[in-house]
Amino acid sequence: MALKIYMNGKLVRRKDARVSVFDHGVLYGDGVFEGIRSYNRLVFKLKEHIDRLYESAGAIKLKIPLAKTNMIKAVIATLRANRLNDAYIRLVVTRGEGDLGLDPKKCDGLPTIFIIADKIKLYPEKFYKQGLEIIVASTRRNVCEALSPEIKSLNYLNNILAKMEATKAGVEEAIMLNYDGHVAECTGDNIFIAKGGRLFTPPVTAGILKGITRQSVLDIAGRSGIAASENILTTRDLFGADECFLTGTAAEIVPVAKIDNKVIGKGKPGEITFKLREEFGKLTQIDGVRY
Repeated sequence: MALKIYMNGKLVRRKDARVSVFDHGVLYGDGVFEGIRSYNRLVFKLKEHIDRLYESAGAIKLKIPLAKTNMIKAVIATLRANRLNDAYIRLVVTRGEGDLGLDPKKCDGLPTIFIIADKIKLYPEKFYKQGLEIIVASTRRNVCEALSPEIKSLNYLNNILAKMEATKAGVEEAIMLNYDGHVAECTGDNIFIAKGGRLFTPPVTAGILKGITRQSVLDIAGRSGIAASENILTTRDLFGADECFLTGTAAEIVPVAKIDNKVIGKGKPGEITFKLREEFGKLTQIDGVRY
């Protein structure tokens, strides 16, 4: 079946899903997005994703011309049109068409909205069993005062540069440090470590996206009796950890076995990581919107 894309209120064929070359999202990365997952016809944490989309849009003074309830309906309609039980959804809102200048006031039409629902497999299954090998990138995270990482904008060049370092090193991911040299996040995922039976992850003030999967893990830890806290972390903390794993909508929860060729813990997924992955799998079947 040909893929159907939601484009500004209509479901169109993939080849007909087009954005103007004058769109500010294309010219300047002026827009916001969300990556969302559905499991067995349940869109996981859909309300939270939609809330974050509108918060990101508000932060850049981009008014989305759809109410949240209608945006949810648009996501569901796209999934149904593509007959997908399990899917990855990319929801994008740009400033819309303008001229070649920077001024967003010149974008005097409606924002561009498109939704893609398709399959995704970010990492091969072997990495969930064996753990990833990752590196610490030399590319630093943008300072929060320049561009807040809490805004999930279309400008991902900072992340892409660090991702290119990972690719050059022959690994799947790279950790990004902030301006102060503290651990922030990976190019597309949040990061956790376990030490002495406790869970630690960098705080939002370290320069990270407040990940929805990240928050789910913190909530699961609380319900499971695993002490968890947000702490400033250094690479020394990572290298001395008993366990390490990454979280994200596409990645879910993926263990880390090595960082910069240094073995983390026993070099394989640990007990806490396994427990959280198990509980997260259960949560994806009950927490969301059915379609």
